[in-house]
Amino acid sequence: MAFEGLTEKLQNIFKGLRSKGMLTEEDVKASMKEVKMALLEADVNFKVVKSFIKGIEEKAVGEEVLKGLNPGQTVIKIVNEEMISLLGEAGELTFAPGQGVTVIMLCGLNGAGKTTTAAKLALKLKKKGKKSLLAALDVYRPAAIKQLEINGEKVDTPVFKEEDEKDPVKIALDAVEYAKSHGFNVVILDTAGRLEVDEELMDELKRIKDNVEITDTILVVDAGTGQAAVNVAVGFNEKIGIDGLILSKLDGDARGGAVLSIRNVVGTPVLYAGMGEKPESLEEFYPDRMASRILGMGDVLSLIEKAADTVDREAAEKMQNSVKKGKFDFDDYLNAMSQMNKMGGLSSVLSMMPGLTGGKDISGMVDEKRLKRNEAIIHSMTAAERANPKLLNPQRKHRIAKGAGVDIMYVNRLVKEFTEMQKMMKRMPGLMKGKGMFGGLGGLGNLSSLMKGLR
Repeated sequence: MAFEGLTEKLQNIFKGLRSKGMLTEEDVKASMKEVKMALLEADVNFKVVKSFIKGIEEKAVGEEVLKGLNPGQTVIKIVNEEMISLLGEAGELTFAPGQGVTVIMLCGLNGAGKTTTAAKLALKLKKKGKKSLLAALDVYRPAAIKQLEINGEKVDTPVFKEEDEKDPVKIALDAVEYAKSHGFNVVILDTAGRLEVDEELMDELKRIKDNVEITDTILVVDAGTGQAAVNVAVGFNEKIGIDGLILSKLDGDARGGAVLSIRNVVGTPVLYAGMGEKPESLEEFYPDRMASRILGMGDVLSLIEKAADTVDREAAEKMQNSVKKGKFDFDDYLNAMSQMNKMGGLSSVLSMMPGLTGGKDISGMVDEKRLKRNEAIIHSMTAAERANPKLLNPQRKHRIAKGAGVDIMYVNRLVKEFTEMQKMMKRMPGLMKGKGMFGGLGGLGNLSSLMKGLR
């Protein structure tokens, strides 16, 4: 999961600060030395780390802070503020005025996730009322057009292609004309990549920019490559000029070096972050929310937005009513897991819950294989058995185990855990209070914890 290594180290440092009633200047500097080492180990740019620590120390060692009522908490607040500043202001895509067609050129190296990101961006813009056309400009890589078409189908977005045309400039111009005549207001150009930043690649991108009216040039970089991603961004910006960045594969970046360095070094805003493989997993990049995630404070706003964006409200309300009545059954459990999966899985939801994980390795807390096995067991039950677990006698359990292809002990354990879960939910009268998915954020947090219990 994103930042899990860095987050755990920072949480441990903060725990030490909170445990002291009084802080001295030496305490602050010792803690900041630990923060510095954690950031360097996370592959954050050295100059960025040096400036970041200096800014914190200048604000944290004053008499007003050290002699305050809660100096440890105040220092942590300063760290949070400095990290938000480090990540820069939120950026936005530029759209052509009036009835004009917005042309977004996506560029990047091979393997950065550019083609999948193009489709994710189209889906993101569709939810904002934009009608996008994907244009296949990679005329070199085998099966590049087919890959874009497959991803386009996933998000119900057409792909413009000219398989016999080898000039990407011509394809781009034709795509824009096609968009104008067929009612599209956004064209996303999926350009060719290379294994490294070279003159041939840059010359091609320059030709496209010189001949096509590009609204925004967006660079897609693999967040997991750390400082290499920052160097790639510097190279592209110097050669062709970029208007924004998309950090792909951020969900797999346990260190966080790229996200903490790239804006400061390149001077270009991060617009989106890829937080998974699913089409819906492209998220707007908000510096304050990202800082909160990195520091282990959760990301409540993004969690609420993700729930509103992906959850089936009718199904969620049905499950909510079941819990209110104390009749939570296996069908409700499957429904809950379905909603969680739409939001990126239980690990993703837990990672955004403030204080739920304490900076621990979330991927190690949730056994996804076991959750899948539980689902298989439940699907092997009859409708009556899912609605009334009390019907599950030994004979039925053996049949269910055989149908799911598992040992009987897994069925027994699931039934036992589920029975305990039902009892727990009956003891939580405030679970479903509030509004929104699963009865508000508090309800979602408790439900997430209960789901984690069925591992």
